[in-house]
Amino acid sequence: MMMARKQDVRIPTYNISVVGLSGTEKEKGQCGVGKSCLCNRFVRPSADEFHLDHTSVLSTSDFGGRVVNNDHFLYWGEVSRSLEDCVECKMHIVEQTEFIDDQTFQPHRSTALQPYIKRAAATKLASAEKLMYFCTDQLGLEQDFEQKQMPDGKLLIDGFLLGIDVSRGMNRNFDDQLKFVSNLYNQLAKTKKPIVVVLTKCDEGVERYIRDAHTFALSKKNLQVVETSARSNVNVDLAFSTLVQLIDKSRGKTKIIPYFEALKQQSQQIATAKDKYEWLVSRIVKNHNENWLSVSRKMQASPEYQDYVYLEGTQKAKKLFLQHIHRLKHEHIERRRKLYLAALPLAFEALIPNLEEIDHLSCIKAKKLLETKPEFLKWFVVLEETPWDATSHIDNMENERIPFDLMDTVPAEQLYEAHLEKLRNERKRAEMRRAFKENLETSPFITPGKPWEEARSFIMNEDFYQWLEEPVYMEIYSKHQKQIIEKAKEEFQELLLEYSELFYELELDAKPSKEKMGVIQDVLGEEQRFKALQKLQAERDALILKHIHFVYHPTKETCPSCPACVDAKIEHLVTSRFIRPSDRNQKNSLSDPNIDRINLVILGKDGLARELANEIRALCTNDDKYVIDGKMYELSLRPIEGNVRLPVNSFQTPTFQPHGCLCLYNSKESLSYVVESIEKSRESTLGRRDNHLVHLPLTLILVNKRGDTSGETLHSLIQQGQQIASKLQCVFVDPAAAGIGYGRNINEKQISQVLKGLLDSKRNLNLVTSTASIKDLADADLRIVMCLMCGDPFSADDMLLPVLQSQTCKSSHCGSSNSVLLELPIGPHKKRIELSLLSYHSSFSIRKSRLVHGYIVFYSAKRKASLAMLRAFLCEVQDIIPIQLVALTDGAIDVLDNDLSREQLTEGEEIAQEIDGRFTSIPCSQPQHKLDIFHPFFKDVVDKKNIIEATHMYDNAAEACSTTEEVFNSPRAGSPLCNSNLQDSEEDIEPPSYSLFREDASLPSLSKDHSKLSMELEGNDGLSFIMSNFESKLNNKVPPPVKPKPPVHFEITKGDLAYLDQGHRDGQRKSVSSSTWLPPDGFDPSDYAEPMDAVVKPRNEEENIYSVPHDSTQGKIITIRNINKAQSNGSGNGSDSEMDTSSLERGRKVSIVSKPVLYRTRCSRLGRFASYRTSFSVGSNDELGPIRKKEEDQASQGYKGDNAVIPYETDEDPRRRNILRSLRRNTKKPKPKPQPSITKATWESNYFGVPLTTVVTPEKPIPVFIERCIEYIEATGLSTEGIYRVSGNKSEMESLQRQFDQDHNLDLAEKDFTVNTVAGAMKSFFSELPDPLVPYNMQIDLVEAHKINDREQKLHALKEVLKKFPKENHEVFKYVISHLNRVSHNNKVNLMTSENLSICFWPTLMRPDFSTMDALTATRTYQTIIELFIQQCPFFFHNRPIAEPPGATPSSPSAGAPTGPLLTSTPVAGQPSPPQSPPPTPQSPMQPLLPSQLQAEHTL
Repeated sequence: MMMARKQDVRIPTYNISVVGLSGTEKEKGQCGVGKSCLCNRFVRPSADEFHLDHTSVLSTSDFGGRVVNNDHFLYWGEVSRSLEDCVECKMHIVEQTEFIDDQTFQPHRSTALQPYIKRAAATKLASAEKLMYFCTDQLGLEQDFEQKQMPDGKLLIDGFLLGIDVSRGMNRNFDDQLKFVSNLYNQLAKTKKPIVVVLTKCDEGVERYIRDAHTFALSKKNLQVVETSARSNVNVDLAFSTLVQLIDKSRGKTKIIPYFEALKQQSQQIATAKDKYEWLVSRIVKNHNENWLSVSRKMQASPEYQDYVYLEGTQKAKKLFLQHIHRLKHEHIERRRKLYLAALPLAFEALIPNLEEIDHLSCIKAKKLLETKPEFLKWFVVLEETPWDATSHIDNMENERIPFDLMDTVPAEQLYEAHLEKLRNERKRAEMRRAFKENLETSPFITPGKPWEEARSFIMNEDFYQWLEEPVYMEIYSKHQKQIIEKAKEEFQELLLEYSELFYELELDAKPSKEKMGVIQDVLGEEQRFKALQKLQAERDALILKHIHFVYHPTKETCPSCPACVDAKIEHLVTSRFIRPSDRNQKNSLSDPNIDRINLVILGKDGLARELANEIRALCTNDDKYVIDGKMYELSLRPIEGNVRLPVNSFQTPTFQPHGCLCLYNSKESLSYVVESIEKSRESTLGRRDNHLVHLPLTLILVNKRGDTSGETLHSLIQQGQQIASKLQCVFVDPAAAGIGYGRNINEKQISQVLKGLLDSKRNLNLVTSTASIKDLADADLRIVMCLMCGDPFSADDMLLPVLQSQTCKSSHCGSSNSVLLELPIGPHKKRIELSLLSYHSSFSIRKSRLVHGYIVFYSAKRKASLAMLRAFLCEVQDIIPIQLVALTDGAIDVLDNDLSREQLTEGEEIAQEIDGRFTSIPCSQPQHKLDIFHPFFKDVVDKKNIIEATHMYDNAAEACSTTEEVFNSPRAGSPLCNSNLQDSEEDIEPPSYSLFREDASLPSLSKDHSKLSMELEGNDGLSFIMSNFESKLNNKVPPPVKPKPPVHFEITKGDLAYLDQGHRDGQRKSVSSSTWLPPDGFDPSDYAEPMDAVVKPRNEEENIYSVPHDSTQGKIITIRNINKAQSNGSGNGSDSEMDTSSLERGRKVSIVSKPVLYRTRCSRLGRFASYRTSFSVGSNDELGPIRKKEEDQASQGYKGDNAVIPYETDEDPRRRNILRSLRRNTKKPKPKPQPSITKATWESNYFGVPLTTVVTPEKPIPVFIERCIEYIEATGLSTEGIYRVSGNKSEMESLQRQFDQDHNLDLAEKDFTVNTVAGAMKSFFSELPDPLVPYNMQIDLVEAHKINDREQKLHALKEVLKKFPKENHEVFKYVISHLNRVSHNNKVNLMTSENLSICFWPTLMRPDFSTMDALTATRTYQTIIELFIQQCPFFFHNRPIAEPPGATPSSPSAGAPTGPLLTSTPVAGQPSPPQSPPPTPQSPMQPLLPSQLQAEHTL
């Protein structure tokens, strides 16, 4: 084979001719065999340059053009390719065809008139200036295309590609084509040039044609076949490269790939390119409004775009782009559609929310209805063009309204139907909810506090289950329970008020005894309102305790009607009536005469207080004046650095009333001192009416700390100070280094700011109280108290406005906000009447202490509690004081249709008749009464004025010479709360003095020097013993007595003198504190008695001695004694004449007047519970244990003293016997005060009283002392009866702690300590911890978890709280509770159940603050929590299942105490205790109100 001459030596060039069936339509059919497409794809493979239409029918001009050049072949141009062996070569491609004249449809005539077969086999081609062919459009427009001539105008053919069309051609027979190809092949074979058979159009190939073509090739020697598809660009390059390999034998043989395999590879390549291109489009095109022109320019340089366009063409790339745009638009429309559909239900709810309006409307009618709604255009937009998704509205993002034509779609109709169904379901559920509520309201089985589990079966039915979900009916039930519980509580509170007489007769105090609480239960037990709270015993008990607190400490805050207390309303009315806003500042400045004086306490440790006091004095003038805003103020400083419970360090003294306090600190220790001192000071005044120290303005100041070696940073001290200031609700002053010089604690500017704040606070605090007395009668002739009941169904404004609006009504000169002055004509003269407007509970405290000439008492005729409070009030009023009863009715008396109102009117009238009082009724519908209706009452008051004042003076004088309960300045007589400020040492002799509510000026102030009283009463031997008794009482925390007025005298019976003289003689031989009144093995019951038991009554009822002003002797007092006094039969009583000789008024003529009694003795309707007063009177058995009662029985047979016997006569007056018994108890040896703890006073411990974290380690998480104690108790004491309840010997416990502190390896068994001593020492360890074992923040979570009703959920919630404990606390708590669990397992022997153990241990482990009623009412909760921990110890700490309790769960409402809902434990008989310790007594619900020292002793 001869090769054509190469033009480039370096790059081989081959000339290839493509031949195949050609000719007219008759010969080749309607289309060619694909020679042109094959050449096109090979020469210009880019998809954009590939053309399917290459016509062979040409005009004469086109045939004669330079492209065809009157030849029957086309020059396709030159192609460079890299073959498989990576050698580049060039190829000139020529297509042999036959052009048809478009006129004659016969072959064009050319220079070569040979037939196609002959012409196609030509190896030498020549055509001068023949141009390269591109496509049919080039013909005639050659200048628009690239013009490249065939090289040299001639080519030498090196090989042939013989094309066979294997598709089903139109009007063409394949066999005929095969015959033509066979002839052509034979002609080509003659040239000796390489031939390759190319099967074209295989993408449309017929299997038989392909098979026949292969058969034809197999019949020829070495004839290779390549299956191609120019349209799909499959194997086109392979056909040409195969021919080149045959031409150049030196090249490697090309592997021929079957069509379908090659098609698969090509398809994968196209798919990959398509994916990359689509990714590129999705990355670039985000908006459906993008156009192809701009986007294609952006993608022009991207290889992804170029590859895909090369393979598939620009049109397909554009098509994919348009598909992406369409998809974006569709997604945008769907998003808008979803938004519209989501808003459609809201539009329905806003426009057509009523089911009745649309219940029977179709969607079409509903659409019309929507258009009529006023807010239609707020929700919908009506478009001119529809549908909305085919308009520009889809791009109007600002308009969020729903296209109204959306309502015509199926989803909108479905939403409308859903809206209808929803409304129907809501109507049905609402009906079910109403039915459920009605069932709850009408069912007799639903009672307050009943758990849902118990109520479910009575309430639920199938409809409720179907239409109401569990949270819904549970919420309804919870709300209903809350309502009925609140209603039951209100009704129960009203019941308590209806039994006001009972509570006041019992003389309840801060720690009512078990017996008194039992009486309350017995009396109220049959009341339905009491039974209504049977399931809520804890809440019921809390209400009773709260009511007791109100009775004992009546204030506006504790009033059950708070904040609508009558006192608050009265203050507002009086203030608004007499004080104009512009005068308020003037009033404030005038009401306090000491406004120009500032009394300042400076509290600080280690010299801080004295140092700052000196600095402040340095800023004052020579006369201790300080200038604030240009005004001079007298500044009095009281630096305090020690124990504030000592009198020398008290915040308040008789001559120093503090206006504020500066609290200084410069370390953690000094800050702790400040906090402890403030708390002690506030505790000392807890429960008193003058407890202004609780509200004393405080300022906490961090001062400079010189020589700081402790490592405490300024930041930490500031942070701690801010926390404490927040807790104390006081001002915090930063160090403010700028402006503070060296050696200065606080600068002058800060001092001025602090003093300004104190001045403002001082103006707002009414620290000066003036009490009306006889001395003040220059301002008022009479004092009347008008009492109103809080919560009565009438307006206090209507009752009081006639008084306040009277022209004769003026503001009281004493500055009180609840009293006014009236000037009324009574008889021949005008009288000035001071009218005090008070609630009943405020009036109780002034019945005995204050001079009152008469009472006007209001009550509501339709409220039982109102009349009950009136009866309770009148019981203790002396029968000489005039009373005016006023009944308030709904209307005129003759038209009352309420039986209760008629009964109460009748009873009020009968009470008035029996006490010789006056009665009137006022209709609430006509409340504008006039003061004239009280004129007869005022006349009665004037008539009795002298005897009332004389009686008042007598009572005060008598009380001044005895240790009565009036010395206690509590809101009620006999209140022990004022006796609860325990001193820290035996030197704590005198608590600060306080004033009574409106204390009379005629009452002497408390004397600080006892010798003064002795001097006043000199010459009376019996009274000298009372003075020693005073000192004994002071050691027992009883305030000193009141100093009597010298002119007033009283008499003591001979019997009293004999008895007192006996005590006096005993005191000469042996001190009072060392005297012994009980056997050595007894105990001191006075520690368990109420302070009332320690009170000495001035005299019994028969001693009718009092004084009146003498008409003829100006300024003198005449003593009057009843000469008809009955004689007592007691052996110690003497005659009257013996006392006459000791009277300073002997020889004076006296009047014969009978002593007044209380109204309770005159009226059968008063004092219905008086029997309880005698049962629980002074010295009665109510406050005593069984041993004490036995002693009393023995004493009734006779008492053996040192030299005297005092028998109790059976016919002796019981009140007198109680007085004598009280005197005996007060002169007996008081219980020695326990010595201070050895760990606190005589030795410094590094183990006890330190934080828990300092005595444990990760290796030993349990303190060694606790471990030793528990091991010892479990080894020897699990069977000990009353373990942890019976206290051990205090000195032995302290000895045990001291020995262990010195030697941690102490063997308890060798030392032979008792089990109770070890148990007490272990409890003492926890009591002395700085913080309780159960942290305070965890206690809050525990209480919240305990409120859960479901038992299992409650236990799991408690367990979750337990996990939050600090690690050290958790481990020790787990250890102790596990031990108590084991102790409780032996309860049949040791009698200590989990309940008893929890009662003994919960105060030690939790130590809550009992200064609030919330903590008081939560005591049962705290105890129950500890009991649950002990009972369920395996569940809480050892991952065991929940154990079933032996009985009712302690926290369940049904688990009541055996003796009543108010008793939290059952008395358990204990073993005899050492003389130092009292025997175990049943726990009272008021136990938490015991002082902390006594509480610790009681629980140890």
